[in-house]
Amino acid sequence: MTFSAAQKKFLNYLLHEKQYSGHTYTNYERDLKQFRGFLELINNIFLTDIKNIAASEVRDFLSQVLVSGAARRSVARKLSSLKSFFKYLYRQGIIDRVPTDGLSAPKLSKPLPKFLTVSEIEKLLDVPDTNTTKGKRDCAIIEVLYSAGMRISELVNLKHSQLQMDEEIIRVIGKGNKERMVLLGKPAKKALLNYFDDANYIGKEKDSPVFRNKFGNKLGALSIQRMINKSAKLAGIPTTVTPHVLRHSFATHMLDAGADLRCVQELLGHVSLSTTQIYTHITPERLKKAYEKAHPRK
Repeated sequence: MTFSAAQKKFLNYLLHEKQYSGHTYTNYERDLKQFRGFLELINNIFLTDIKNIAASEVRDFLSQVLVSGAARRSVARKLSSLKSFFKYLYRQGIIDRVPTDGLSAPKLSKPLPKFLTVSEIEKLLDVPDTNTTKGKRDCAIIEVLYSAGMRISELVNLKHSQLQMDEEIIRVIGKGNKERMVLLGKPAKKALLNYFDDANYIGKEKDSPVFRNKFGNKLGALSIQRMINKSAKLAGIPTTVTPHVLRHSFATHMLDAGADLRCVQELLGHVSLSTTQIYTHITPERLKKAYEKAHPRK
């Protein structure tokens, strides 16, 4: 099989079976295109029969990317993309060995996730004008992202059938089309109901999107990202705020308040507990609580 045919088959698998987000799909597509371009410079035989690709070609490709000035995290992602690609081809019987086996990514530093303080969250929520349809919607978006710790992709695809307002529960369809339950705090529930009760909010059918643009269509992720960052600037928050920062803030504040790590893992939809553990970083509030509780001359 040619590289092009194998690439097309793999990308179709990601899009239709794994149902990856557009952002993730684009990253895979870009990484494979760059690897293919590298192979073309070496020898066209690798493109006519994908079985001929060896570990040395992958290693040389990653070395070239690193030498070109790319960040270690970018190199690690490209290796991850290639590993997924070749493992898929192996499972399909297209290749008889995985050339990425035994290859490891460069070690990465692990910066602490960015998060907002509780007072910054409150300032952010004060920005939307809840006397308007748009303001009601924006307030509900911020409340739900922070209250439930949802991913942006989960929020934009949220439908009315997933809401259990009386129980204050949302059934979220997460990565890999896996369903999990997240909780809706009372302020978030109130913000949602306020949005739904707006005179311009028409249609609450089960399959209709919860968050919509002015034309009544599903609101896009980019529009939400722009709204949140603009609101943060208006709130005087001196850092870039994304939907993921609200997810980080949810996890950090939950653990700061004594929530069980495994419960937070379940709410976030993390497969591995180690992924959730990045939120157990020491915050000033947690240091102060520990000091006041333990120091004899506090």
